[in-house]
Amino acid sequence: MTKTDFYFLPTMIGSMPHTDPKAAVDIITHYLRDIPVWPQLPRRSYLEGMSAQFSQGLPGVNINQDKMWIEPNSGFEGELESLYQAYLDNDFNKFPIGVEYAAGLYELASRSNLSPKLVKGHITGPLTYCMSIKDPSGKDILYDEVLSDAATKLLKLKASWQEHFLKKICRNTIIFVDEPAMSAYGSAYLPLSREQVTGMFEEVFSGISGLKGVHCCGNTDWSILMDTSVDIINFDTYAYADSLAIYTDALKAFIKRGGAVAWGIVPTDEKALKEETAASLKDRLEAAMSHFDSKGLPFAELARHSLITPACGLGLKSLDAAERAPELLAELSALLRRKHGTV
Repeated sequence: MTKTDFYFLPTMIGSMPHTDPKAAVDIITHYLRDIPVWPQLPRRSYLEGMSAQFSQGLPGVNINQDKMWIEPNSGFEGELESLYQAYLDNDFNKFPIGVEYAAGLYELASRSNLSPKLVKGHITGPLTYCMSIKDPSGKDILYDEVLSDAATKLLKLKASWQEHFLKKICRNTIIFVDEPAMSAYGSAYLPLSREQVTGMFEEVFSGISGLKGVHCCGNTDWSILMDTSVDIINFDTYAYADSLAIYTDALKAFIKRGGAVAWGIVPTDEKALKEETAASLKDRLEAAMSHFDSKGLPFAELARHSLITPACGLGLKSLDAAERAPELLAELSALLRRKHGTV
């Protein structure tokens, strides 16, 4: 259940193009004072790549720039046993996220002048994670029952550790599970059943006691995610606004149980970022939300359960775009909140 009335508060997906964590956190804390997020910095180090960032402690893992694979050695069985024991004991402190893997996380935590309403973290989703790592035969570990189960349990422990770490900043936390692979659900690239997919999500969610979100930047079957215990769904509203409209009944039930939508309405395309304004994005978002109002989900109720974000991460964009997007996001939030009576 949501623990706050959001009314279009802004936050971000996480990745930034900076190599200096201080510069990235400066931008985030300037524009996102209510819900800051720690920045993932893939250009700073390959260890901050989307999957490598959460690989520390994965049994048999090897990383070489943009490649990750499992190569069992003499200590593999012992590492696997240690992981499962930590999972059973919920000993998440055995699997921290080191500063060399997440400089932005530690930089955000070092700031003493923050007073946010919530703080947001993120972790790679189990599908994307297991499709990014190869087994000894060169196949994705998603299709290896033992390795995929171990990887998912590791993500659960990483999520727990991260949430406890973020509570140093604010007791109210949001952890997003970033799952671009969900856009392949139903295709030959992701031949898993609905039950298998939801089971993997619930495994990771079980490590999160605060708010849980899922981000998918493409189109997907949103009803699957809304059937889980997730609190917030986040999607690229700028490019795929109609994708959620197909699931109006599911969304109505989701909102009724306290769920929320994080509308990814600020584009991350650099040309669009230069052309759009807060006013134009307000009109675009209100048009998307009006569909649900016409189907029995009042606009005011949906607004209460709405955040706004960029459409996706900014890690591969220019430094100018990485500042323009949160600036535009903050302007849009202020405009929406003034119009809908929250400030």
